[in-house]
Amino acid sequence: MSSLHSFTPAQELCDHTCSKGDATRRISTNWPRCSQLLRSRRVQVMQLYHHPYSMDSQKVRLALEEKVIDYTSYHVNPLTGKNMDVSFFRMNPSAKLPIFQNGSHVIYRAIDIIQYIEKLSVSLSGEDNPISSKVMEWMEKIEDWSPKIFTLAHIPTKCRLFVSKFVRRVVIARMAQAPDLASVYHVKLREAYETEDKLKDPQNLKRSEEELSSLLDDAEAQLSVTTYLAGEYFTMADSMFVPILARIALLNLEEEYISCRPKIAAYYDLVKHRPSYKKVIGRYFSGWRKYRSLSKTSCFLCIRSMFRKY
Repeated sequence: MSSLHSFTPAQELCDHTCSKGDATRRISTNWPRCSQLLRSRRVQVMQLYHHPYSMDSQKVRLALEEKVIDYTSYHVNPLTGKNMDVSFFRMNPSAKLPIFQNGSHVIYRAIDIIQYIEKLSVSLSGEDNPISSKVMEWMEKIEDWSPKIFTLAHIPTKCRLFVSKFVRRVVIARMAQAPDLASVYHVKLREAYETEDKLKDPQNLKRSEEELSSLLDDAEAQLSVTTYLAGEYFTMADSMFVPILARIALLNLEEEYISCRPKIAAYYDLVKHRPSYKKVIGRYFSGWRKYRSLSKTSCFLCIRSMFRKY
């Protein structure tokens, strides 16, 4: 599997955060200096390429924070097309987030990353306590629901089309920069148009909503018996489930999906007090913070569109 050692983030991605447990040290410098600093220390640091808007990224970061595993964080904003940058795209043609790297070992799917984190945690602690079958069952059930159509369908059409158009122009611009990747970039363009076609069919949204409701109903039944999804302790299943509730809240759909399920509502209030939640989700989307996070991206898109800087 390809390594990401040669990936050089663009200067816009250079908000470089080194996370260690609950403490965060932010290095306000450019990428070459950060890279030189890491090389000078000759320390192998696990790396995570992610963004707060990405639900799968949230799942992985919650797992890392809960296990108190050190990692180096790189923000790659998919709404501004940073995941389409040539250097990033060469290493990950799917352009999906997150990407987790530990040395030469690179993993792309959230559920695979989380299983790896669990195994790594067991190895570091010396305990023989692998993921239980119940936890794995919940993880797979959560993984089966795709939030893409549900999320996009609940975003104002004007905003969604504006972002989609901007990202398509980014892709076209990157094709000109890297003709050898043109065929792969064409795939991403086709996917963008296919997504818009799916959003025009109300049956696709209905199907996604039904699948989500079924998942939430199962969780409500489980939480009437246990404090967390797989028992009395927070597990990797919860790391995968909590971002779904956060996405529902971000879309202002709590009344429809969370408040009407009292056990889930109580569970969500409980997990929001965990340090991992506050760091991964709360700092970006709790209360007024979500408007700050979204406004920064909106301003970036408007300015770039105005000057046709893709």
